[in-house]
Amino acid sequence: MTGFLKGAATALITPFDEHGVNLDAFGEMIEYQIANGIDALVVLGTTGEPAVMTEEEKDATMRYAIARIAGRVKVLIGTGCNNTLRAVEYSKKAEAIGADGVLAVTPYYNKCTQRGIYEYYEAICNAVRIPVICYNVPGRTGVNILPETMEKLAGIPNVAGIKEASGNMAQVMETARRIRGKCDLISGEDALNLPILCAGGTGVISVVSNLAPAGVKALVTAVEEGNLKKANELSDKLLPLANACFCEVNPIPVKEGMNLLDFRAGDPRSPLTRLEEEHRAKLARAMNEYGLQVNL
Repeated sequence: MTGFLKGAATALITPFDEHGVNLDAFGEMIEYQIANGIDALVVLGTTGEPAVMTEEEKDATMRYAIARIAGRVKVLIGTGCNNTLRAVEYSKKAEAIGADGVLAVTPYYNKCTQRGIYEYYEAICNAVRIPVICYNVPGRTGVNILPETMEKLAGIPNVAGIKEASGNMAQVMETARRIRGKCDLISGEDALNLPILCAGGTGVISVVSNLAPAGVKALVTAVEEGNLKKANELSDKLLPLANACFCEVNPIPVKEGMNLLDFRAGDPRSPLTRLEEEHRAKLARAMNEYGLQVNL
């Protein structure tokens, strides 16, 4: 299927405090995103740290998000797992509570074959009616969705696209060629948002848009309107901020960036750590240079 996810989506962080998930702070972040024109929100994606949350926390977080957003923008829930049965279970729950779609990362750690990848997504898609976006991020999972596998997956009726974060533009281009008109290509790597959009991507799922939703939305809009001069200018401005957001493993830097913007994001959960002080200074400089005024 095509046309499900267009524009700019934010992979939301999950704010924690000493009691667990800080839902009040989460609500403030959601409102900030919507007020700045974001088109969709991803809850419990990699950036949201679901791997270190309890089942009760994940359930409460996605229920709160869907209720708070109340249909104003699309909501996708991250449901991928290294256990196919559990990924199916999570996807069915997301559908039951009102998610517009799910984002399912490839099975991690197990390092399955391409056949295993296909059967994993087939099982998820057969279990739900809502759109499913495949998520390819081999740097984290150790598994890569090859273009020919994605072409086959595009034949499943509710596969809505692929979030591409392989970092390999040659592969992205080949995937785009094979799935064009069948399902959508979505950028999952902020540093490559512009070239992926120009290759036919329908949108982005962004980390840096936690901090700068309006800027990421403007970039997507400029490409949609065919104004590549403006798109390049916007990309040039965003790239230093995006690079700073990945000076340590995601979501460590972006979470600290949200703290610098007074959003009560809290700390990442162990085994992730707080941003190193030298990187915090680098992030603050990048935010100030972008126009997000913060103080160290």
